[in-house]
Amino acid sequence: MIAGNHDGFFDPRSRHQSDVHNTLNFKGIHYLQHSTVTLTFPRVGDRQLIFYGAPQIPACGGDDFAFQYPSDQDAWSDTIPRSTDILITHTPPRHHLDLPHGMGCEFLLREMWNVKPKVHVFGHVHAGYGRESAFWDEEQKAYEKVCARKRFGLFRDFLDPFAWLDTARVAYHGFKGVIWSRIWGGTGTGTLMINASLTYRSTGKLGNAPYVVDI
Repeated sequence: MIAGNHDGFFDPRSRHQSDVHNTLNFKGIHYLQHSTVTLTFPRVGDRQLIFYGAPQIPACGGDDFAFQYPSDQDAWSDTIPRSTDILITHTPPRHHLDLPHGMGCEFLLREMWNVKPKVHVFGHVHAGYGRESAFWDEEQKAYEKVCARKRFGLFRDFLDPFAWLDTARVAYHGFKGVIWSRIWGGTGTGTLMINASLTYRSTGKLGNAPYVVDI
């Protein structure tokens, strides 16, 4: 379990005055705040999985929002253990399930390129609910470059030859990746990314189904 920007109790900077002296008993729940836990599963041969959780988000609200940092500040480099199997954050990485306004963190994305966990679970951007796979290859680099381009309007963007070139790179590397994996039997290091937001868009109401993942 991790906290998010609406969980002010867990961040002294946003905790309500009436909660200053209160405490919580987590009992059997593992609460992760810039921390790691290793879980062992006896029914599958004592298999172990390493979980790392962190709650911070690029600033997007007032003082009552918890765990905020300036959006141009790197709050992620060299913070996630390289041995992490399951990464749990509140913010998405930039360009991945962070629609509609690219609210994910570019510094978290950079850290993801170093860590490459098996699964990355996040939320925060309700409209980005869903799942996708990232393979940390040339196609993904090209895709993220396209997403990072500045937008100047539909007409101007349509006539921009560099935009078409970047798009062509995505198609080329994507096609090459399909040939590599489906025909030549190649494998790569991939991450399943899941935006597990249960709140449906900006309605404030639960409407998205939970995800169940087999690892």
